[in-house]
Amino acid sequence: MNFVKTLIFSAALLSFSFPNAFAQNLEEKGRSDLACRYIDLKMKEEPFKSGLTGVLAVTLDEDTLISRNSLGKMIPASNTKLISTGLAIHGLGAGYRFTTRIGYTGHISDGTLHGDLYIIGGGDPTLASGDKMAPERDSLFSMWKTALTRKGIRRINGRIIGDGRFFDGPIENDNWSYNDLGTDYGAGCNGLCFNRNIQTYRALPTSIGRPASVSVTYPQMPWMEFRNRSVTSAAGSGDNLYLFTTDLSTTAEMRGSLAIDKGERKESCSNKYGALTCAWQFAEYLKVNDIHTERVADIDNAGRIRTAPSWRKPSQKGLVVEGPAPAQEKITVIGKFLSPTIKEIAAVTNDRSDNFYAETLIRILAKERTGSASYDSCRVVIKRELDSLGVDSGYGIQMVDGSGLARHNYIAPDFFCRFLRAMSMSPAGKPYFNTLAGPGTGTMRYSMRNQAGDLRQRIKMKSGSMNGVVCFSGYILPTAKNRAEPAEGSFLPKNTIVFSIMTNNMPENESAVRRFIDRLLVILAEQCDAK
Repeated sequence: MNFVKTLIFSAALLSFSFPNAFAQNLEEKGRSDLACRYIDLKMKEEPFKSGLTGVLAVTLDEDTLISRNSLGKMIPASNTKLISTGLAIHGLGAGYRFTTRIGYTGHISDGTLHGDLYIIGGGDPTLASGDKMAPERDSLFSMWKTALTRKGIRRINGRIIGDGRFFDGPIENDNWSYNDLGTDYGAGCNGLCFNRNIQTYRALPTSIGRPASVSVTYPQMPWMEFRNRSVTSAAGSGDNLYLFTTDLSTTAEMRGSLAIDKGERKESCSNKYGALTCAWQFAEYLKVNDIHTERVADIDNAGRIRTAPSWRKPSQKGLVVEGPAPAQEKITVIGKFLSPTIKEIAAVTNDRSDNFYAETLIRILAKERTGSASYDSCRVVIKRELDSLGVDSGYGIQMVDGSGLARHNYIAPDFFCRFLRAMSMSPAGKPYFNTLAGPGTGTMRYSMRNQAGDLRQRIKMKSGSMNGVVCFSGYILPTAKNRAEPAEGSFLPKNTIVFSIMTNNMPENESAVRRFIDRLLVILAEQCDAK
């Protein structure tokens, strides 16, 4: 089933709800007169008059402060990550960790492995990521090497194979724009990745009309054929370089232009060969540390081993299919290595709005629940987990990925508020809440920049933006002296506000949209203490 047929769930009985009024279209309701007047005034101005705005703010004890178009489904952009991170923590537990294994086939004699060494991926998105929460590359490889040393392996008379079979299905979502697929923020996730499946290159203009100088810096992938179709353009024309790649071919092509006045640029693009890159990098590390092998390989989606060129044939490009991979049950495991916790990964995901991590989280949830990490399985598991939270999935949501990169996601402010309220009552509510950042940090570093630190610290939220879209959803806490007792079933005070502010179809004057949201958040934060 093509996943373009998005997450549209059949209607079901409402298992969790606000009062009856909440499930209705409360277009002109709400007791926050100031917020109502402010929104009504702004909606008469551009860009709001010709765009689409949806707002809902309600306390945990079910007091609606403001509602405008709250049931209208809109493109949420990265607000989608609120749901994918929340469902992952709720469904798997805040302490869940991915497992990467090292194993072999064949036999060991006189310090030589007569067989293949396997890096068996378990979906860990942090391998060699450069994030502080995870070991850096050499530390990670040192731990893997120790597993070999303990078995007495000093030479590998076979291949090092990157096994990414843990995630089935395409590494990228079919609903993503073609223009996003080659970018670093559009990198797909697989069972065994490396460096967040990103490759960095260096670009330098030459002379107008001539190709820009382009070279890969890290990581190297010698099996790839690189074609440079770029051009150096006139001053002021900007950086319009774009790398086109596919997992169906070992050819990458640089297209577009780089202005003569841009100087040296460092850019990143997606890497379709995460498992093979991981194997190659580990083999390079072992060579320096006196464990030698001649070849590396990976396992494709059809379960076949594909071998990359040996170090003795550096001019060879492409991959050679060498036959079916053995069942993982036939691989002798000699080491297991754990990732940071899902809570830690979710915190980074929400802070910097990391698409790669978000996609991994929703796919690992599907894998653990259904045995499959395909996006079709993701659709099924999202509904199940929402049902387990008590959030009606019958209306207000159409969700096709975990990151919000797809423009086929449609979610209503009403749904975000119901979800956030339900999460506050989940056993995973507190660790989930702690993964959320506030104004002045991460992707929200410019939000409410002129407001007092105390006010900003009371807001925990997630931003979401793409062309024509700006959204913010989250929680607003009352001041310490005005906090009421916790809401029933929640760790948060009952006068905590859950809110969702969504704007669509406003490609111009994004700064005006953000100023509007900032001001509305200030009004709502003040309302927190006015009850």
